[in-house]
Amino acid sequence: MLQIKSFTFNPFQENTYIIYNENKRCWIIDPGMYSANEERELNNFIAQNNLQPIQIINTHGHIDHIFGVDGLKQKYNIPFGLHKDDEVIVQNAIYSATMFGLNFTMSPQVDFHIESGNLKLDDEILEVSHVPGHSPGSIAFYYPADNWVIGGDVLFEGSIGRTDLPGGNFDTLIKSIKTNLFVLPEETIVYSGHGIPTTIAKEKKYNPFIQ
Repeated sequence: MLQIKSFTFNPFQENTYIIYNENKRCWIIDPGMYSANEERELNNFIAQNNLQPIQIINTHGHIDHIFGVDGLKQKYNIPFGLHKDDEVIVQNAIYSATMFGLNFTMSPQVDFHIESGNLKLDDEILEVSHVPGHSPGSIAFYYPADNWVIGGDVLFEGSIGRTDLPGGNFDTLIKSIKTNLFVLPEETIVYSGHGIPTTIAKEKKYNPFIQ
């Protein structure tokens, strides 16, 4: 069974996740560590639990989700992957940082592309869905064995991802949520890119943007 550990990092209060199995192998999802203290917090968890990072797999490429990518690539010699349609967003991350007055001088190199289908960590499987709208290449990672999904900035408790950034589209986002997330079991826990977890049932019933 996969275990999940969440962290909240950087000025955007972004959620970073470590997913690990009983063999102590792990994925790191959306590493948003901006400060040295945040890097230490994540790396200390890895060390204290004797984890072996295998890959960085991102839900999307916005700057608040990639601050920590290069540090992890260098420390653990692991590759960084995300959907091909978000690679240009990663390449332009330096300009985004300048707009927000943040220190970010080198965009990380994307090493592989993640498509819809399955990702395997030994015997454990994550189901990958393409859920564009917040960004062109947004993806969600669903773990059917324990009914949770890491959806990035697509769906939040009582809200949805913003669609006014380059490549965003409101109608596309609503379609992605309805056709890829709302088809999951209602008890599925939604781990978002910001804020607290929610459930599919709660968002179906109460989310004011999707009625």
